[in-house]
Amino acid sequence: MTPDVKALLFDTFGTVVDWRGSLIAEFTAWGEAKGIDADWAALVDGWRGAYKPSMDAVRRDPGRGYLTLDELQRQSIEPLAAQLGIMGLTAADYDHLTLGWHRLKPWPDSVPGLTRLKATYIIAPLSNGNVALLTNLAKHAGLPWDLILSAELFKHYKPDRQVYLGAARLLGLRPQQVMLVAAHNYDLAAARGCGLKTAFVPRVTEYGPHQKEDIKAESDWDLVVKDLNDLADRLGC
Repeated sequence: MTPDVKALLFDTFGTVVDWRGSLIAEFTAWGEAKGIDADWAALVDGWRGAYKPSMDAVRRDPGRGYLTLDELQRQSIEPLAAQLGIMGLTAADYDHLTLGWHRLKPWPDSVPGLTRLKATYIIAPLSNGNVALLTNLAKHAGLPWDLILSAELFKHYKPDRQVYLGAARLLGLRPQQVMLVAAHNYDLAAARGCGLKTAFVPRVTEYGPHQKEDIKAESDWDLVVKDLNDLADRLGC
């Protein structure tokens, strides 16, 4: 079905790693150790809610200069914590929480599925996370990437065309030789608009009880799979 594809690029937060479950578990344990009683689930959900708006602000005003996702997340968390009544945190505490995004856990199928796919294809993240974040995350979660492809390299955020086309260019491949694997229909639509192949993998617990979208494929993507092991099966790996 995809004989020309040479590289598989993966959305990362939600598709490869469980950001919500990982952050809530880590922050809950950290808060208990420090004697901080807080609604960590509300903090994590609100923080993720600020994710796209913060990137959109960079996109709308390129004159302010590109800010990495780590920088945007650090800017978002202090006012959010104040809104939720989480008091007494130091600058070092906020830095630690921000770096929680570097310590996320993979979905159970991610590492075995990626390892199988790596035997045949170039595999890499194509994420809005910055290079340091994605590198540290790969070390922490055991993600066997061949290289790190980050929106930071192109000074744009997905779904800007520069990210998808820039990734293909860096790999020396035509867009149709690259497949984006993602749990988010908007991401796949943008990739398809740039000529990339597409694969949808549902992660129906990504947002926990708040999941309202991306429950299923919303277009005729090139592949629709159950998980990354199923993707490896479908691609003969």
